[in-house]
Amino acid sequence: MTKLHLGLTPWNFSDLSAPSLCSQAQFAEQCGYQSLWLPENHFGANALPDPLTLLAAVAGATQTIKLGTTSYLLTLRNPLQAAEQVAVFDQMCGGRLILGVGRGYAPEMLRAFHVPVAEKRKIFAWTLGIMRRAWAGEPVTLDDDPEHAIEVYPRPLQQPHPPIWVAAFGPKALAQAGGFGLPYLSSPMESMATLGHNYAQHQAAAEAAGVTPPTELPLMRTVFVSRDAQQCKKLKAMLSAETDNARLQEGETVDDWTIIGEPEFVRERVRMYQENLGMTHMIATRIRVSGLAEPLLRDSVALLAETLDGL
Repeated sequence: MTKLHLGLTPWNFSDLSAPSLCSQAQFAEQCGYQSLWLPENHFGANALPDPLTLLAAVAGATQTIKLGTTSYLLTLRNPLQAAEQVAVFDQMCGGRLILGVGRGYAPEMLRAFHVPVAEKRKIFAWTLGIMRRAWAGEPVTLDDDPEHAIEVYPRPLQQPHPPIWVAAFGPKALAQAGGFGLPYLSSPMESMATLGHNYAQHQAAAEAAGVTPPTELPLMRTVFVSRDAQQCKKLKAMLSAETDNARLQEGETVDDWTIIGEPEFVRERVRMYQENLGMTHMIATRIRVSGLAEPLLRDSVALLAETLDGL
């Protein structure tokens, strides 16, 4: 079994300032985490519209931890400018970028950017194709006019480009990710049974396209570990009551999409994901309920790294 790559998203999303993110990343790096991830979202009170800018601050405050985006939205960007931005970031962080890319799922967000909702997968594929050709050193153009094709500089430090993972929801998006031969990054709010079905679809799409299925199988999970059994029980009850989780099937519970419990329970659940799904990378995501003290979440981060050491 491949040794588990352990990553996380920031646990304190109430403060997304550069000092806060840098402090969290430094603590995670000291604990032994291998990657830190930020999403991209727009227009809400806690919007995070440009993850690479925030990760640039983190890059300067850390040494070894990989820096990832869970959803760098290609549909919103000019392909040439995106290729440049990603390459610059990969150069300045010393080749530590893992680029998770997405299309965007909220119709109101896509409309705000004048992206035709029905064409988002087509635009995504077009944008990604131009970016990959630009990174390979090919002259590229946005209007299929070879006379005006240009080469993009700089090139990414990682060659031919940083690892690309595709955030995907639904059969069409899964098929597209599989057809590219790229790893699929799932929602943290789907059950193990749903994920098993999704990964099978993804692999089948890769095989149908004649490409080699990726060896990386990343998985995002909402994780909390504590030696206080009552605290874990209370948190599960809070999540069951407060979290709007439309991705669960009938009969599924909070234990089907989270990993919350004492160290031995958490370790065994993670091993189950490794054995049942082939998980190679686990990204522990924040707890989506209010009122939890930051030191409690920080303690969970440290204890999780200790609990999973050696897996």
